[in-house]
Amino acid sequence: MKLNELGKEVANIQEGGAVAIITDSNVAPLYLDICEESIKAAGFNAASFVIPAGEKSKNGATYLDLLEKLAGVPLTRSDGIVALGGGVVGDIAGFIAATYMRGIKLYQVPTTLLAMVDSSIGGKTGIDLEAGKNLAGAFYLPNLIFRDTETLKTLPDDVFREGMAEVIKYGLILDAELFDKLDFYVASKDMLATEEGAHELTSIIDRCAQLKNDIVAADFRDTGARQLLNFGHTIGHAIEKLSDYKVSHGDAVAKGMLRITEISAKKGWCGSDVTFAIENILVKYGFDLGIPYSNEEIFSVIKSDKKRRGSEIEIVVPETIGKCTIKRVSMDALWDCMQAAH
Repeated sequence: MKLNELGKEVANIQEGGAVAIITDSNVAPLYLDICEESIKAAGFNAASFVIPAGEKSKNGATYLDLLEKLAGVPLTRSDGIVALGGGVVGDIAGFIAATYMRGIKLYQVPTTLLAMVDSSIGGKTGIDLEAGKNLAGAFYLPNLIFRDTETLKTLPDDVFREGMAEVIKYGLILDAELFDKLDFYVASKDMLATEEGAHELTSIIDRCAQLKNDIVAADFRDTGARQLLNFGHTIGHAIEKLSDYKVSHGDAVAKGMLRITEISAKKGWCGSDVTFAIENILVKYGFDLGIPYSNEEIFSVIKSDKKRRGSEIEIVVPETIGKCTIKRVSMDALWDCMQAAH
């Protein structure tokens, strides 16, 4: 699908009215005009809102400001919202769609690799609080996920790389064959320069989307198997917060995946060969795996993690490449694990 076809796809779902496009300051100069034109050509009134790029925009102040602006359009219950951008835009626009007038239509238009394979799929929406990431939100499935892989061509190399952390994660937790393919190809956005390469990259994205769709269908409310998708995220989210979000989500998840694997190897939950394979592929993709924070600092943030249940927390640990398991451990046991693998 191409961005200039967005309006036609929306028209298959929504009959007339208005569509609000929420995007950020990085994406707006590249793709907002073409999306606006497509929406208007399909017969909709279009209103656009641009937020500053970056995780710091995913907060309560931005959320409330956008709600007031939508009410001023005015956007009605039969209208819809286009989330044009990466994970931050998708999360906050999705939360707005879930809560404005108790729910209006949502069209996810991911423009980053991370959003295409992960954050636009599955209906998790939300904003960050001072205490931690994604602590306020809602489960709200989009009416449409519209992917145009041509948008990946304009991604900075580091942003593409951080998306690869999530792609690699799918191989680690669910699909050893995908992991082997990623290890062989060393996927990059340069693949889009040729028809064969673009086809291969698209197949990788499609496979990740299929894996996530399957696991979400089995556990929409994130009470069981869906938690496998959190591999690397408990420690990763703590690293993001400690860095004041200067460490990107993908880079933090890469660090978190290796760290929890090191812990797992120390505990005998997986072999040292798993640690070697994960470290090897992450280095191959150019990730800096150093963690500039102490166990004490990381643990203090994990205490506010939304996966915590009283004095216990559920963590995702690897067994082999392509298979992870969920373990419920006490917070004291997690602290001991972190110290043992230090």
